[in-house]
Amino acid sequence: MFHYTVETDKGLEEAVQSLEASLKEEQFGVLWNFDLKGKLNEKGLDFDQDFRILEVCNPKEAQRVLSQNILAGYFLPCKMVVYDDKGTTKIGMPKPSALIEMVEDEDIHAIAEDIEKRLMECMDKSV
Repeated sequence: MFHYTVETDKGLEEAVQSLEASLKEEQFGVLWNFDLKGKLNEKGLDFDQDFRILEVCNPKEAQRVLSQNILAGYFLPCKMVVYDDKGTTKIGMPKPSALIEMVEDEDIHAIAEDIEKRLMECMDKSV
């Protein structure tokens, strides 16, 4: 599977706050918290599903990845989503290891797997 997704009993806002706190413990900052539903509604489009897109980054990891292979920058920052799926809040992300396979660099793949593991742990703590 290209993604990792977990379910939580928390509401969307509480799940976002919990995820942000877990990410901070791992030195990942949230660069952008994009409210997709709000933006679409603002543009006059009907979209009723709460859906947040978080762009997250650990500067040291970004430097390490880019120093190894500049093409990996195409996948930065990491994206995480928190959304309502028929009354259930879900937290998910595309797996960095799945995305980075397109770069075809074993060294960078090992870095992506490490980052993926840490991000998955942050998600698991947030439920």
